[in-house]
Amino acid sequence: PRAEAEEQKPSGSPISTSSIALEADILWPSVRGTSFGLGLPFGDAQEASQLPSKSSANAESSFLDEPGEETFADNEAPGDVDGDGNDLGDHCKENNGWGRGIVADFRRTILTHWTKEMSNLNQTVIATTFFLFFACIAPAITFGAIYAKATGNWIGAVEMITATAWCGIFYALVGGQPMMINGGTGPVLAFSGVLYSLSKSLDVPFLTFNAWVGLWVSVYLCISAFCDLNKIIHYATRFTDEVFALLISMIFIINALGNPFAPVGIYYYFEEDHKSHDKYEDEEKYSYMATAFLSLILCLGTVALAFFLKQIKFSPFGPNQLTRNVIHDFSVVASIIIMSVIGNVLFSGVQTETLNVPDAFAPTYACCTAECNSNWPIDCEEQAEPFGRRPWLVDLGDLNGKQWVPVMAAGPALLAFILVFLDDGITWHLINHPSHKLKHGDAYNYDTFIIALMIGINSILGLPWLVAATVRSLNHVHALATKLPNGKFIKVCETRLSGLGIHILCLITIFALGLLKLIPMPVLYGVFLFMGIVSLGTNQFFGRILLFFKQPSRYGETGESFSIHMKPTRIHIFTAIQLFLFVGLYVVKAIKLIAIAFPIVIALCIPIRLYVLPKWFTADELTLLDGDDDEIKKVLNRADENGFDFSTADNIPLSEEVKKEENCKEDGSKKARQSTAATITSTTTDNDVEDGGGFGSAQLFFSPPTIEEERGITTSIRSRRSWDVDEEPNEK
Repeated sequence: PRAEAEEQKPSGSPISTSSIALEADILWPSVRGTSFGLGLPFGDAQEASQLPSKSSANAESSFLDEPGEETFADNEAPGDVDGDGNDLGDHCKENNGWGRGIVADFRRTILTHWTKEMSNLNQTVIATTFFLFFACIAPAITFGAIYAKATGNWIGAVEMITATAWCGIFYALVGGQPMMINGGTGPVLAFSGVLYSLSKSLDVPFLTFNAWVGLWVSVYLCISAFCDLNKIIHYATRFTDEVFALLISMIFIINALGNPFAPVGIYYYFEEDHKSHDKYEDEEKYSYMATAFLSLILCLGTVALAFFLKQIKFSPFGPNQLTRNVIHDFSVVASIIIMSVIGNVLFSGVQTETLNVPDAFAPTYACCTAECNSNWPIDCEEQAEPFGRRPWLVDLGDLNGKQWVPVMAAGPALLAFILVFLDDGITWHLINHPSHKLKHGDAYNYDTFIIALMIGINSILGLPWLVAATVRSLNHVHALATKLPNGKFIKVCETRLSGLGIHILCLITIFALGLLKLIPMPVLYGVFLFMGIVSLGTNQFFGRILLFFKQPSRYGETGESFSIHMKPTRIHIFTAIQLFLFVGLYVVKAIKLIAIAFPIVIALCIPIRLYVLPKWFTADELTLLDGDDDEIKKVLNRADENGFDFSTADNIPLSEEVKKEENCKEDGSKKARQSTAATITSTTTDNDVEDGGGFGSAQLFFSPPTIEEERGITTSIRSRRSWDVDEEPNEK
């Protein structure tokens, strides 16, 4: 290679092989301080001028590296093989019926990666654990309070916290996809309210009826896992995934700012009759407007501070990169602590709302009599104290003489099964999107079986059903990810320890509920708002909504292929269809009378994408708008080679435009490389190269490489790592 490089060198050029290596190092520093050209500190001149070996490169650390994490090249498989070395592959491409899918998922995930996922503890995992603890415990308490209203106190905050804790610990230990976080969701809560109303109309105890419905749901889930019904989920594309993901993200954002369908959010603190002001109405110095403004400051301050601290990682501030990494990882936790201190100490004279946590760990339902068929104090106000609490174990035989109820429960259970199945499946599909760079494989069938087991146990104990919580799961992935400043994923620390730690803390909280009152509710609203905004970052559907408000000639600045190669009107039609479904989903979910139809509307998105949209868009347009990165690359390569029409509007072939753009890019890259080489030649002497110096003022003139250039530079550096001027060419 050295001889070929010398032959290709222009006559009279003083650039040697060592200076070529130096050029690569300046464009992409390959030693300590590496930052993908993001302006982070270079290593010293001696280190920067030497091309490290593979072992030494792995030994060095930068802001992209996490302790104990393996990395994969772009063309390297994640290593999903069994003990015999056979490729396990994508389970959807095989015959996974009759339980084969469950076994394949177990081998792909638990048997292959469990040990590593239980031993890769680092500071990012610790920071993520505390961040998502607050993100999980607050909704658990809030949902628990709403459950109590919807179910007549049969299920409340204590039951929700208990279910969150034990299900989270159990899943972290035996689940197949540790990036998932289980939790309560609005659609499941709405369905529980429907079951409560139905049980009253049937004159059957709610917990008994709920238990039989839950057991049927478990049976349906087990059958679906055994028969590989999860293949249906893989027909869902980005079209369906991102409509659902945007809905859940917007629920978090709207509930933090102000829900138009319920008095929840920062906005309602500005209303004098809000329930949070009731307990202070007798205090003369209390001002609801002061409380409202402080609440607004705490909420927005939590969000702003969290984003500011996260950006420290890519800035020059701080003594070294390790310090910046620590600040980045603990940004949300630090924001919660700082804003809580501001609210409780600096503004101690202004009252703010706190979480309404239960006083003790006991079932929510207090009984008037031994039969426990009436609720204290609602049904027995004259009674000073409750007779006791309802038992933890549900009596499945308490049917009030209606022995047909267990069979009848199979009907509503079918609708509940559709809800749970789609909620879990779409969330898993979002988590495992190729852009997240997860390497440990999926486990749809195996996890469906695990969810079935948890729902069955919760039903017997009178606990709420938990499903995959979309926003919390996506934030789990984001928190454990290493990204570029533009949000592009590089790798994710796939671990079980964060999920285990989160829910162990939830379990401990059961016995120290009073401590949660130290955190103002507006701060937790800020956490919800932060989570919702973060989950929007990788949602292409949201990005296309923003195109409605942008200058069409500048759409290409988004970097998306469809914005470059498609007409704006075609993009907007596709976005409008998604927006119509999104609004429909939100309305159905918000109206309690029809909220039970929520899973049906989600399910309709799949056939609409498969059978309706192909009548309005060409296959290539749908690929650009709705395909994965690999599919888009194939379409663009075919367009460049053969030429075809992306647009159905006026048959304007765009392949020539694509070629011109690529040629311009290639010409620009050549000129940039020539300019770089000339600059290095003019600022680097032979002695500088030999001594390992030569940076001087030269590196100040080099702008960071683009993302497209990064892979090429990495490949170039890898190909040169074995070059050594002291060795003979025939040894290479």
